[in-house]
Amino acid sequence: MTKTTLPTMLSFSAPDLREQIEALPEGTALIGISTDGRAIAVDLNAECPHVLVCTSSGGGSTTMLRSLTAQFLHQGAHALVLDSKRISHLWARGLPTVTHRGNTAGIHDALVGLGEELARRLDLADTELDAAPRLIVSMDSANSTLHHLTRYWEKFRSNDDPHTSPAVAALEAVLWAGRAARVHVILDGTPFTSVLGAAPHELFGTVILARVSATTWQRLAPLTGPAPKPNRLTGRGHVIQDGEAHETQAIWMTDADVVTWLTDPDDPTA
Repeated sequence: MTKTTLPTMLSFSAPDLREQIEALPEGTALIGISTDGRAIAVDLNAECPHVLVCTSSGGGSTTMLRSLTAQFLHQGAHALVLDSKRISHLWARGLPTVTHRGNTAGIHDALVGLGEELARRLDLADTELDAAPRLIVSMDSANSTLHHLTRYWEKFRSNDDPHTSPAVAALEAVLWAGRAARVHVILDGTPFTSVLGAAPHELFGTVILARVSATTWQRLAPLTGPAPKPNRLTGRGHVIQDGEAHETQAIWMTDADVVTWLTDPDDPTA
């Protein structure tokens, strides 16, 4: 296989890239370009329509969440952005089709509401569901967020309440049944089976890894062989789909890129 020399950064403003993104069918978003020259994309209509992003510090996970979420918003989806650091996704604040939550109580209530929305959508007729906007759940720093949600529930639950946080239970329900309800999760972290109840490769059809250890690679991509040598370039990682790993340069979209594109899509400078 001939390898393509990739740029050190794949900016949203690169020639023809925006046009390529806007030409994608609904439910598809571009992750980046692989070293064999192929466009690597996420397909929400696939069998397992969720995305797991795992990188070490500086590996670009926040940028990947922002890029993918923005593309689906541009196609008409709505989004729930769970930003436990409160500053990682400032672009999401104020956009009409985005709900942004940062503190633990707000994230808890949003996920409980998500569970109710999932149940409502699962009861809709096919024609009603097709008319409903896709819902993207974008969760940054999932490991710490899930830990805080568990601690939060332990603090407030009564003896008659279930031991599992209803917020965590709602997220797990979406991961299993979301495809049937047009609800999709883009999650940044390394979820453990003790929290979400299944191995990551069973829940996520697309896994994006960058600068991870061999142990993390083996746990999150067990069917793809040994971990490759990490690449230190910003946005460079591997996308695992259908048991294959594609070295990929991911799209770089800034907060300003996203806000301008979503609020003024006819602006050619967006």
